[in-house]
Formats: sequence, structure tokens, C-alpha cells
Amino acid sequence: MRIAVDAMGGDNAPKAIVEGVLLAHQEFPDIEFQLYGKETEIRRYLNGEINIRVIHTDEKINSDDEPVKAIRRKKQASMVLAAQAVKNGEADAIFSAGNTGGLLAAGLFIVGRIKGIERPGLLSTMPVIGSETGFDMLDLGANAENKPEHLVQYGILGSFYAANVRGITKPRVGLLNNGTEASKGSELTKKAFELLSQETSIHFIGNVEARDILTGVADVVVTDGFTGNAVLKSIEGTALNIVNLLKTSILDSGVKGKIGALLLKDALKNLKNEMDYAKYGGAVLFGLKAPVVKTHGSTGPEAVAATIRQIHTMLETQVVDKLVKQFEENSPE
Repeated sequence: MRIAVDAMGGDNAPKAIVEGVLLAHQEFPDIEFQLYGKETEIRRYLNGEINIRVIHTDEKINSDDEPVKAIRRKKQASMVLAAQAVKNGEADAIFSAGNTGGLLAAGLFIVGRIKGIERPGLLSTMPVIGSETGFDMLDLGANAENKPEHLVQYGILGSFYAANVRGITKPRVGLLNNGTEASKGSELTKKAFELLSQETSIHFIGNVEARDILTGVADVVVTDGFTGNAVLKSIEGTALNIVNLLKTSILDSGVKGKIGALLLKDALKNLKNEMDYAKYGGAVLFGLKAPVVKTHGSTGPEAVAATIRQIHTMLETQVVDKLVKQFEENSPE
């Protein structure tokens, strides 16, 4: 297995990226890591490790770069070179914590779509309260506008990922809507509901509401990219604010509150861990010819290692190869 890593992407690069790679290297000695970026900065954190390739480049995609222009103009950027390695067959997957739009553009224009897939979706595994299984949700922002047919394809893609990567038998697919009744929603969701109901390759369970998705009402939740991104950020913000609210309440409640917090320390730690979706890995631009995986820009070494664990599973299960075979067999010439 060969993973091309954009070592310069993210708020804490290259330190967090390299340290995460080192953690993953201990767990997965079968992975060949290719780190793209400034060699002197990368080697500062490699701790003398010689079994990790470093491909030097001074150029990188910045967080404020316009994605498509940057991909086309910065031919020697670490992200672009990593994507090119995948396209050329020199690597099996690409990972970055950098510019999300840039990685999506690199995935689409360099790695390329699978024949028969019109709109690859950004998929992430989210937490289910009280469970270790989680659920997969897409599209989380790869496409701002969608047609009903795209949401049907997201249902197929999400179901395929849940079955092959997470080992879920007959994944339950739900359509995110503002009510569970078939008559609810916009013209987009009403038509998508109709088409999903007719799709025999998936186990469609109908509409699901945003308030229920963290309870495990479905194994796969599909929506348009605009809505999906808004829901994702709402979940992120809510989780962060709950933790901050608890901290503030404890600090402002005097000695009794601090004693109570000490007694609840393990429970609070478990709560934070349960709401942390980074433990499941990064967001996959699913529907491309190879795994293209993005993690949060502020990610730390543990989250980087979790994302690499996710990529390892994707490569080990050959989920993309199976997806290519399924879609190309069913795609009209």
C-alpha cells in the first residue's frame, strides 16, 4: 500500500501531519508513505525515520487560494504532486488536511471520476450516541447544488461504503428532510424520495430528520451538499459549545463544582470522545478512481493516524476497485 500525503496542508503542518504518519507507521508497517512538501521542515519531525519517502517541493496550496486556479497554476504544489502520484499509479491514495476545495479539485481533475458516477460526494462517518458504529453522511459539501438523481447516487455510494468499509449488512439509507412523511420537503427531496423508493440496490427507509441522525436512525444519510455542509458544521459547533459550556459552568461553580467535576472526570472524557467524529477518520471524496481523503485543517497527530487507518481499510477492502467494477459494468457505453 502506498499513500501520498500532502505534508504541508493544514494549520499545524508539517508537524501534526508527520507525527500522525509516524503513529500510523508503527501500526501499519505495510504502508509506504510518500510525504510531499519542504524536506528540511518535514525531516525535522521524522526523528531519523528512513523508511518514509520525502518528495521535496517549495510550493503549496494555501487556505485562501481559489481552488481550481491554484490546482492549475501551482503545478509543483505538495497537494498537486501527491494527486499526480495517484494518477500515475505511483501511489494508491492521497491524504491532505489542506484547502478542502483544492483537494476536491485535485481529486476531480487529476485523479478523476469513476465512469458512471456523475457527482462524487464528500462522505464522512459521524458519531451515533451510545454506539461505536456511527453513520455515513453525504454529500457534505462537494456539490452546492444537486439534482434528485444525484441524491439517489449518493444513496448507492453511501450504502456501498457502509457495507464494504464498515462491514454493515444491508445498510439502512435515509433521506435527510424536514419531516418523515413522504409528502414533506422541497421539490428536490420529494423527487429524490420517489426515486430512492424505486432503487432496488439499496435498503431505503424513507425520510429522516436532523434531530434523529445522531441516534442511529439510519446507517447512511443522504442530502444535497449545501444542506449536508450546514448540518455538519452545526454538529461540530454544538459539540464544541457543549464542552465549553460545561467547562465554564464547572469553573464558575466554586469548590463544590470542581469536586463534582473531579468525580465526573472519566464520564466527561467519555462524552467528549463519543462526540469526536475524527476518530472515524476523514472525509472521503467517494466516487473517484482512488481514495481521496480530507481531514480537518486543525487536526492533531491522533486524528491523522485515524484517517490513515481509514485509508488502510479502504485499500485493504478494495472498496474503490469494487465500486469501479460495479459502475462500469452497469454504465452505458
